[in-house]
Amino acid sequence: MKRVAYPAAIQALIGELKRLPGIGPRSAERIALWMLQSRDARPLEVSRVIREVHESVRACPRCGFFTTDALCEICADTTRDAALICVIEQPTEILPLERTGVFRGRYHALGGRISPLDHVGPEDLRIDALIDRIKAETPSEIILALGSDVEGEATSNYLATLLRELPVTVTRLAQGLPAGGGLEHADELTLSRALAGRTAMKS
Repeated sequence: MKRVAYPAAIQALIGELKRLPGIGPRSAERIALWMLQSRDARPLEVSRVIREVHESVRACPRCGFFTTDALCEICADTTRDAALICVIEQPTEILPLERTGVFRGRYHALGGRISPLDHVGPEDLRIDALIDRIKAETPSEIILALGSDVEGEATSNYLATLLRELPVTVTRLAQGLPAGGGLEHADELTLSRALAGRTAMKS
């Protein structure tokens, strides 16, 4: 007797949902069936919003944050302190820093970190764009807010060596960040203290 399975359309939906981070086969199946059966699911609305986000949201050409305009809200804000640029790995790390209310400078997302095991080198990151920004905007300080794991340390040291040729002070976040941890897992008080106690990078 032939084994019964969901129709091909449902299987395709489950397959796409499984591709989402943190969604396993069982969760994908539950979500797919909920979207089909629940009155509150509004699958067409979800589809419309996903398409709208895909078509309208892009990376800010200056800092890498998300925007629907020529520049993101942060880069377009003329009241921000242009003398400070905080370098982070991913644009998602900007909001945790913003919630502290401490930092009023600008940001630069590298798009990752140097990781030879993952075949990610300096040429794969937005390092050249950072150099160009420093030359064009002439900030007085670059704050390296990268992770404290091996890859984050390697990226920080690489940047510190690279930037010592430029007329800018290079600092890094100080106390409070756990070893091996990233910014998105730190609370606001920890980030505030880390920003306030940043130290100079020695190359």
